[in-house]
Amino acid sequence: MSQPPDPFEFLKGLWGPMGLPLPGSMGLGLDPGEIDKRIAELKSVENWLNMNLNVLRTAVHSLEMQKSGLAAMREASSAAKPQGAQQTPPRPGDPSKK
Repeated sequence: MSQPPDPFEFLKGLWGPMGLPLPGSMGLGLDPGEIDKRIAELKSVENWLNMNLNVLRTAVHSLEMQKSGLAAMREASSAAKPQGAQQTPPRPGDPSKK
């Protein structure tokens, strides 16, 4: 069974060890076509990162909304309960209190 392709292989190709650009990739010896290709690759990475950032922001916002919704429901349920209302214990022999 063959292994699935590594989704980060593209990013590994853009960056050298420890996340630093490869030596010579920023050199002046590159032709304009290679520079344009490099710019396009980096812009696609930037778009991918922005998309993931937006998904992360949406997830955080959803969790914050869920948290405030739960807090509002707790408040509403505690406000619906009478505060300090005492219930009288049933009297022995009272059929309505069974």
